[in-house]
Amino acid sequence: MAAPRSPLSRLFTVLLAGLLAGLALAVAALPGNLLLGFTARSALASYASLPASLRTPATPQRSYLYANDGKTLITTFYDVNRTDVALADIAPVMRQAIVAAEDRRFYDHGGADLRGLARALVANVKGGGTEQGGSTLTMQYVRNVLKTDPTRTAEERAAATDPTVGRKIQEIRYASALDKSLGKDEILDRYLNIAYFGSGAYGVAAASQRYFGKPPAQLTLAESALLAGLVQSPDAYSPIDGNSDDALARRSYVLDSMVATGSITAAQAAQAKAEPLALHPTAQPNGCTAVSQGHDDWGYFCDYLRRWWVAQPAFGATVAEREQALRSGGYTVITSLDPKVQATAQQQATKVYGYDNKRALPIAAVQPGTGQVLAMAVNRHYSLADNPAGQANYPNTVNPLISGGTSVHGYQAGSTFKLFTMLAALEAGRTLSTGFDAPAKLPTRYAAEGPGSCDGHWCPANANPDWMDGYRMMWDGFGRSVNTYFVWLAEQVGQDKVVEMAQRLGITFRADSDAAFAKDNAANWGSFTLGVAATTPLDLANAYATVAAEGTYCTPVPVVSVTAANGEKVPVGQPSCKRVLDADVARAATDAARCPVGQQSAFGQCNGGTATGVNDILDGRPVAGKTGSSEQNSTETFVGFTPQVAVAGIAANPDDPADEVGSAVQTKVIDAVARVIATAVKGQPEKTFAAPSHELAGDPHRPVDRPKAPDREQQPTEEDPGDLLQRWLNNRRG
Repeated sequence: MAAPRSPLSRLFTVLLAGLLAGLALAVAALPGNLLLGFTARSALASYASLPASLRTPATPQRSYLYANDGKTLITTFYDVNRTDVALADIAPVMRQAIVAAEDRRFYDHGGADLRGLARALVANVKGGGTEQGGSTLTMQYVRNVLKTDPTRTAEERAAATDPTVGRKIQEIRYASALDKSLGKDEILDRYLNIAYFGSGAYGVAAASQRYFGKPPAQLTLAESALLAGLVQSPDAYSPIDGNSDDALARRSYVLDSMVATGSITAAQAAQAKAEPLALHPTAQPNGCTAVSQGHDDWGYFCDYLRRWWVAQPAFGATVAEREQALRSGGYTVITSLDPKVQATAQQQATKVYGYDNKRALPIAAVQPGTGQVLAMAVNRHYSLADNPAGQANYPNTVNPLISGGTSVHGYQAGSTFKLFTMLAALEAGRTLSTGFDAPAKLPTRYAAEGPGSCDGHWCPANANPDWMDGYRMMWDGFGRSVNTYFVWLAEQVGQDKVVEMAQRLGITFRADSDAAFAKDNAANWGSFTLGVAATTPLDLANAYATVAAEGTYCTPVPVVSVTAANGEKVPVGQPSCKRVLDADVARAATDAARCPVGQQSAFGQCNGGTATGVNDILDGRPVAGKTGSSEQNSTETFVGFTPQVAVAGIAANPDDPADEVGSAVQTKVIDAVARVIATAVKGQPEKTFAAPSHELAGDPHRPVDRPKAPDREQQPTEEDPGDLLQRWLNNRRG
């Protein structure tokens, strides 16, 4: 509750209110709109002296997106979610609603309403309610034009909203000049075509389609009142973004205002208030759905770029401003997309699964040392077109199946997560020659019941005991993907250290359950090393790219350069990299990762791998990688890398995690990823992997490490995970 106001303060407010009210009446009676005497020169701005964008609304400049060759056009961005319409094509109730909501005296004042300004000032001085601005529709139009004018500098656009007296006076002068030169209907039409209604919709035509799926001429009273109410605070009131209560409250306010202006009767207002919030939202169109014919696969990369763009402060203070900048700022964007790598990735993804297959193979390629994303492919059309009944994501979808986001959490990547256990162990002082006599099943300290348990404890097993069991070191444990070796190793180093390592390399836990495990139960996340957490091909490729770059992590980035319409380079998109691993640790992990792909480590310790065909596809070029299969082969994954590129592909059903893709597809996934790598390095000089130090290699001939089985009574579980282990049991195969 606000502090009590003193008698002197209350007296001052009364006197000020009386003074302003008298001033308002005096100015209203003066000829020639002498309120402009408040300006420094006491002169009216002439129409000819107005900024060109106010006299002739600026045509937004298109932004162009090119591939990394600077020549291949991906798409253009323009204001596709804003279509100018004539006032005659806007429902009369919509016109009445916006006037009632924002400027009841619109048809009476001369562009600036001194009465309204005085009333707002008095209300703000009194306090106790929402701050009032006193801006007319014409003044708001001036502000909207100037703050979004692509021909003005960023400083000039920012000045259009400065909270200064000088800016307000200039706004009044411009609004009055417009009112003298344009008719009220022209001003109203211009306002309705530029106002922001939230959820990416600029102008009433886009808003009508965005919220109700209809043209503005068909808007009902209730719909018009809802839209008109959004303008005051589009982000706060937008019902699409979950603010339905605020939107309905604001709708009621607009309806009451329409009664006050005489636009509708009280009975009509009551009837409209009783109507439920009946939204029929349509997906926001953007330039990514307009890629070249035959290249709709580029849409996923384009959408990833757009998501990156709206997170960059260089393009505006808010998401809405950044989106507007992309659509109308006239930028030239050289992206990191490599057309040849993208073409191969798309060809391979669709070779494994067709466009009409419910299963998918999303593939991502990243450049180590820069984080530049070279390709993003999946056997889907990036399109808003309808799908067959009951099919959510195929053959058409705009969901980020490759990069993750919104409702796409990712997919289990199986034993590719063993890399994080190996890195954590190496960082903790273990060597590549750390040995363990890996059994077919390994009793752990984690309490569990049902399948996969041994005497009440979680008991992971090797998928191929005849080939995997026995004495293993990191080299052949990784090469043969021995589950019990890596679960044992994770227990030695600490599960929380393994989880932290994955996060350090950029693995993002988008699923709430995974995020909770990582935050509150990392030390007990026994099966994390077996890849039960959801991830994406992009995150996975970039994590392995960090190892390829000898421990330098780079934030994924989709651009090489961005140039503004005035020819100046925008300082965004440069590689953002940092060392997260000791170079020797990364080299050691890479040395072990040579084993799965049919190559030999620097110490000659590889003796079998799960993806040996990769060596042949790369013609013996230095390469490393890892396979991963989740429980019951629900997903099949392969990540491969050279010093120049890292590529990951995950075969899965994006709509049904229980759909088992089957082990037969693993060789196809391996082949697909390897061929993308081959395209990426074609024509580039062959680079070798640096060997790790002898200190990290250790002595591969030391005695077998046979730890004693833990005494369950002496070593109780630190925390009984209970139901959490049920999810862990969903993955025990490498």
